Amino acid sequence: MTDDEVLGRPGWTASAVHVLEAGGAEIAIHIRGPATESRTLLALAAALAPHARRTGASLFVNDRVDIALVADLDGVQLGGGSLPPERARALLGARAWVGVSRHTADGVAGAGSEGADYVFLGTIFPTASHPGVRGIGVAALVEALRRAKNVPVLGIGGVGPSEVAELVAAGAYGVAAIRGIWDAPDPGVAVKKYLEGVGNRREQK
Repeated sequence: MTDDEVLGRPGWTASAVHVLEAGGAEIAIHIRGPATESRTLLALAAALAPHARRTGASLFVNDRVDIALVADLDGVQLGGGSLPPERARALLGARAWVGVSRHTADGVAGAGSEGADYVFLGTIFPTASHPGVRGIGVAALVEALRRAKNVPVLGIGGVGPSEVAELVAAGAYGVAAIRGIWDAPDPGVAVKKYLEGVGNRREQK
């Protein structure tokens, strides 16, 4: 995932291509920039889309169903103030992925019936992206999974490579990260470390 600061970094597109090549079909890049201009978001999405297709990775955008349509992206991530999932689905079509962000187990419970394909749940651990916010913890993730009704749940918020195995062991489908990828000396190597945490725990089950 990204934020406005990450998207504004010189050379971010080249770094994102490196991440796509490192992760391939095992990852998705989620372009999120609430304060970033629409034309910039569209340009970034359009620049990355052919590389995502080439590597087998997925490319998502936050909230912006219009950009997902214009750039022919794989899906959209919807927050609490976004379009309802069923309305986004009607616009994007059946093949697109529609995800929602939730912060409690109660919020996760109805996601599938609302038309969501997956859920981001967080903030799991304290993170610099949300200063002053206490993490809801792994126990809340476990409760959310119990109520998710087979909708995949991904943990987000303060998730570094060392936390991945714990969340996957608890039942998370995967994880999302900002700083753990983009602040790493080599984002491609960081992606591989995250994927190792996911794969190791799944192989042990």
